[in-house]
Amino acid sequence: MDHFLYRNGVLHAEDVPVPEIATAVGTPFYVYSTATLTRHFRVFDEALSGMDHLICFAVKSNSNIAVLKTLAELGAGMDVVSGGEYLRAKAAGVPGDRIVFSGVGKTRDEMRLALTGGVRQFNVESEPEMHALSEVASELGVVVPITVRVNPDVDAKTHAKIATGKSENKFGIPISKARTVYAHAAALPGLEVIGIDVHIGSQLTDLEPFRQAYTKVAELTVQLRADGHDIRRLDLGGGLGIPYERSNVAPPLPLEYGQVIRETVGHLGCEIEIEPGRLVAGNAGLLVTSVIYNKQGEGRDFLIVDAAMNDLIRPAMYDAHHDIVPVIEAEAGADLHPVDIVGPVCETGDTFARQRQLTALGEGDLVAFRSAGAYGAVMASEYNTRPLIPEVLVNGDQFAVIRERPSFDEIINRDKIPEWL
Repeated sequence: MDHFLYRNGVLHAEDVPVPEIATAVGTPFYVYSTATLTRHFRVFDEALSGMDHLICFAVKSNSNIAVLKTLAELGAGMDVVSGGEYLRAKAAGVPGDRIVFSGVGKTRDEMRLALTGGVRQFNVESEPEMHALSEVASELGVVVPITVRVNPDVDAKTHAKIATGKSENKFGIPISKARTVYAHAAALPGLEVIGIDVHIGSQLTDLEPFRQAYTKVAELTVQLRADGHDIRRLDLGGGLGIPYERSNVAPPLPLEYGQVIRETVGHLGCEIEIEPGRLVAGNAGLLVTSVIYNKQGEGRDFLIVDAAMNDLIRPAMYDAHHDIVPVIEAEAGADLHPVDIVGPVCETGDTFARQRQLTALGEGDLVAFRSAGAYGAVMASEYNTRPLIPEVLVNGDQFAVIRERPSFDEIINRDKIPEWL
């Protein structure tokens, strides 16, 4: 569910007409709904009710500070994978004891940043990282809580580029080596082993891979406790998918996901952490763009819009689907015809949809890409010297620009010409 609905034929973001935002900020832009973010967070919170838990929003999915603050005020923790994301979480007012530091390549500088600023735990990904963290913690005279990320060799049955739990993926340590690695961690200074971390991928639409992975984590918990480790926290990752194609069968609900957690690890008495990103933010955002031209090609028509692959790279990178709708609702029974929806970047990959059925649209008409609140703005670039586009947050009948579009002068003046030129 989201809060982007037609009223009197006009698409609204909560109580704000989308054309009103377009007039104020220009196109293209991202717009997020506070009500949708709130609802999705609370649905997860309710799914784990009665269990000791913390929901840590995956900052990599949407790192705008206003979005992070909205969720933090609901009680969310944050899962960060870089020093920059850590600083964003802190800037949003999130205390260190609600920030989990994940990521496969943490540097010593990032470790120092989090250890001096406060952190809930490090999810350690490898033995070399474990040694580095031990050294940095010892230098600073602190003891840092850690989990070790285990790779359970479970096929998440998702896109190959966002699967993280198979043996050939770069993430975590093989679960078969876990007891040896945990024994090593327990012997290192500056580290306190408190739990287990697992994350098998993103956009999962089947609960069975979760069940398989969490069952293995439960078995490992029993083994590690028998080895003398105080395993009291399980970080189960995120990855629950969203319905990008509304005509398809909907993915499982957070309540059903929560039931899998209860059935597999609920008996262990551990605090549970989960790290949703896409399901919280994905359907809480739209990308709004306007039509530049209609172009007739050989055997197909092209709808050229002012958003491009640098603004939303998911279709180019993952062949991802986004529902695309006119902001002014088509009349009932209006004819549909197939068009390729493309941007202005000089790449064939700058194609959002092929042969998508749409009603006739003309120059200046507004179009909305649904399910764009996660892995949209965060993955944007300035390719072709195209400015990063504005982000807007709506709350009821109010809206605010939460990231402005930079000017060309601001972009160009970042470059520096050396003296010899």
